[in-house]
Amino acid sequence: MATMFSGGFWVATAERAVRTAAQTLLAALGLTAADVLDADWGQALALSGSAALLAVLTAISAIGTGAGPGLTETVRERQ
Repeated sequence: MATMFSGGFWVATAERAVRTAAQTLLAALGLTAADVLDADWGQALALSGSAALLAVLTAISAIGTGAGPGLTETVRERQ
C-alpha cells in the first residue's frame, strides 16, 4: 500500500497532476477556438492549474484506499 511519504506515490501523483493540467489546458484552448468557451491564455492557465491542484488533493485524499494515488492505480517503487 502506498503512503504519502513514499517516493513512488509522489512520482505517480506528479505525473497525474501534469497529465490533468495538460488535458485541461488543451480542452480550454480547444473550446475557445471552437467558440464554445471564451477564455484567454491567463484564464486557461488558471483553470489548468486549478485542475492540477485538485488532482493532487484527490490523490492525497485517496491514501489508504488502494495501492496508489487513485482508487484503482498501483505505485511501482523506484529501484
